[in-house]
Amino acid sequence: QEKSSRLSAALFGEDCEIGHDQLYELLKYAALGKCHNATQPSWCRIYHQSHLAGVVVIVLHEMSQLHFYKFYLQFKHLRKVFRHRFMLTPSANFLASLYGEGGNPKPQNTAQGLTSTSGECIPKSSDLQCDPIIRKYGEKKQGLTSYTLTLEEQKKNDYPIKGSPGCKDYVYTECDQPRTDSSPLFGLDCEMCLTAKGNEVTRVSLVDAQGQCLLNELVKPESTVWNYRTRFSGITKKMLLPVKTRLPDIQTRLKKMLPRDAVLVGHSLNGDLQALEMIHPSVIDTSLLFARNEGRRFKLKFLAKAVLGKEIQSEQKLGHDPAEDARAALELAQFFIEQGPAKVAELNLEMLLTTEKLAEVSQNKAALQPQGCSMQKQLNGPSHLPKPCFLDCLQVTGQKPLLLGRQKLDSSGHHQSNTSTPNKQILQRALENVPLSTFSIIQFSLGPEYVASHLLAGLSEKVRSKLTDMLTIYAGPFEEGFCLKSVKKEFGRCGPIQCLTVITETNQPYVCVQYEVLEAAQLAVESLNGVEVAGSCIKVQRPVTAAMLDCDVLIKELELDVENEGVIYVAGLKKSLTETDLQEEFSQLKDLETLFLPKDLQTGKHRNCCFLKFQKSQSALDALEVINGWTVKGSKLRSRNALASGHLWRWIWQMNHSNGEQGGNSLYEKMEQLSDCEQDLRKEVKKLDHHIKKLYRRLQNNTLCVVLFPGVN
Repeated sequence: QEKSSRLSAALFGEDCEIGHDQLYELLKYAALGKCHNATQPSWCRIYHQSHLAGVVVIVLHEMSQLHFYKFYLQFKHLRKVFRHRFMLTPSANFLASLYGEGGNPKPQNTAQGLTSTSGECIPKSSDLQCDPIIRKYGEKKQGLTSYTLTLEEQKKNDYPIKGSPGCKDYVYTECDQPRTDSSPLFGLDCEMCLTAKGNEVTRVSLVDAQGQCLLNELVKPESTVWNYRTRFSGITKKMLLPVKTRLPDIQTRLKKMLPRDAVLVGHSLNGDLQALEMIHPSVIDTSLLFARNEGRRFKLKFLAKAVLGKEIQSEQKLGHDPAEDARAALELAQFFIEQGPAKVAELNLEMLLTTEKLAEVSQNKAALQPQGCSMQKQLNGPSHLPKPCFLDCLQVTGQKPLLLGRQKLDSSGHHQSNTSTPNKQILQRALENVPLSTFSIIQFSLGPEYVASHLLAGLSEKVRSKLTDMLTIYAGPFEEGFCLKSVKKEFGRCGPIQCLTVITETNQPYVCVQYEVLEAAQLAVESLNGVEVAGSCIKVQRPVTAAMLDCDVLIKELELDVENEGVIYVAGLKKSLTETDLQEEFSQLKDLETLFLPKDLQTGKHRNCCFLKFQKSQSALDALEVINGWTVKGSKLRSRNALASGHLWRWIWQMNHSNGEQGGNSLYEKMEQLSDCEQDLRKEVKKLDHHIKKLYRRLQNNTLCVVLFPGVN
C-alpha cells in the first residue's frame, strides 16, 4: 500500500492518470511474478502474486471515458464492481503497447530481455552448484523419504492438512505407519470439472509402482456442472449420464486400496487431494521435486518428454488420460530417486525448456496473435527470432494466453476492426475458455457505425452540456438592489464557484451559479432551497432541460458508486487553512484514513473544500452528522456524501477549462442524426455491460480483472 498522500492523490484526481508503460508493469508482474526479472509495478502494489488464479483483460474497443459517463446509468454492473479506476493516457498504437511490441518508452518496462537465454536464466551444465535441484537436495543419492513433503511444505503449497479449519469434513486415509525408503509408491491423478461448488472430481486414476492401473473410475459431481473442461479432461456430459459413482464411494475405495505406509505421487497433487476432499500424510509432488528458481514449476508434459522420453497429453486425443498422467508422475519420481539429484541437474531442464519454447514461439507466432494478426516481414538473410512480446514471455513460462476478439494488427502494428465475429460469440467462447487460462485478453467492439467523428463530437457536446447543467444552479427571486456580495459568500460556503451571474430578464432578479465540483451544486440545492438569503426567501434549483430529467437518479447512483464508498465532501473552509490544520481539526473523527485538499489545477491554490475518506462506511455517515454545522476557526462547515471520484473530478475540470470547438448550425443538424443512433448505442452499451457481468461471474476467486476503454485512437 502506498503512502497516504499518494493514495489520496490517486483517489481524488491529482494522480489518477496512468500510461501504457504503467499498465504493462501491472500486467507483466501479475502474470509472471518475479520470473523473467518482473518486478512490482512502480505505481501500485500486488500482494501475494503467487495466489493469483489468473489475469483477464477486457478491452472495449472504440469506447472511452466519454462513453463511460455518457452511459453511466447503463454500465450498471461495471460501476458497481470495479472500484479502482484510472485515466489512461492516449496511445496511437494501443494493442501493440499492451502486448509489449513497442509503445513502452522506458526500456525497463518493455518485454525486451524477458525471454533472454543468458546465463542469468539458464544455469550452465558445468556449474551444477547453482542448480536449484542441487541447492535443495545436494548431489548425493537419497531414499524416497528425503523427497516426501514436510508438513510445512504441505501447508505452504495448499495441501489438505489434518486438523486445519478448511479440511473439517475431509476423509483421512489413515495411512499412519512410519515411512521407510522401501515404502510403496502409488501414482494418483484426477480430472476435474467446474461446478457451482468449484473444482469437482469427474475421473480418478491410481497406479502402483509397477505402473499397473488399480483404479480408473468416472465420478458424478454433486453440484451443477458449469464447464466439463472437455478439452483437458476428456469428460463430456454424455459420459457422466449413466455414472452412479459419487465422491464418497471413491474415498472409501481409496482408503481400502492404500497400504498403511503408502506414499502418493502426483504432479501438483494438492489440487487432486483438495478435489477428492482427502488427507494423506506422505506425498511426493513432482512439480516441486524437479525444483526451479523463484517458485516456478515444470509442466508434467514437458518433464515426461525431457526426462522419460515419453509423449503424453497428445493434442490428437480428446483431453488428458489420468492413468497416463499418474503413471508419468510415478516414473518421474522413480527416476529422480534412482538416478539422484546430480544426474537430474545434468539434464539442464531449464535450457531444454527455453530452447523448446522459443522455437515454438518462432514457428507459431501468427497463431499466438489475435485473430488476423500478422508478423512483420523479417529482413533478408539469416532468420532471427522476432522481438519477444508480452505473450511470448507467457509462452516461455508454460502459460498459453487466450486471445479472443474482433481486432487485429496490421503490418504497421495498428489495430483494425474485424466485424466477422459478433460480441455474443466472443462472450460464449470466453465463458468456456477464460476459467482454463491464466492470462486472457477478451476484446469486444462497438462496431464502425458508432465511431464516426461527428457522432463522437455530438456525444462529447451532450456530455459537456449535461455536466455544465449539473454544476449549475439558479437561485431567487431576490429584491431589487440586493447585496450580491452576501449571496456570493453564502453560495461560496457550498464549494468553489467558477462563475456567478445575475439574471435580469425575469420580473425579479435571479442569480446563476456555476460550481467547479458536483458536490457543491448538490449541497446548494439541498441546504439553501427555501432559506432566507440577502433578505429574500429563495428557491434553488438546477436548469430544467430534457437531459436533466434523470439528474436525481444520476446523483443517487453517483453517491452509491463503490468509488465513493466511505468518502465525504466538506465545504466552507477558509482558504488560509493548511492540510496540517485540517488534519488536526479532523483527527478526532473515527476511522479517518485520508484527507485530501484539492488544488486549482492551473494556479495550484487550495480550494475551500476537502474530501475525507474513512475506513468504514458507517464511520463516514457518523462524521457527516458531526461535521454539519461544525465551526473550524470561525468558518461554519457543510458536508455531504461524495459524488465525483478522482478521474471524474479531473475530467470535469478539464471540460470546464477547455473551450471546445462549437460546430454552429452544422453541429445541431448532426444532433438530430445522433439522437437517431443514440438509442441503439445505449442498447449496445447495456449488452456489453451484461457481457462483462456474465464473464466476471465465471472468473475464479483471486483473478485480477482489468477493463480498458482505449477510445478510437
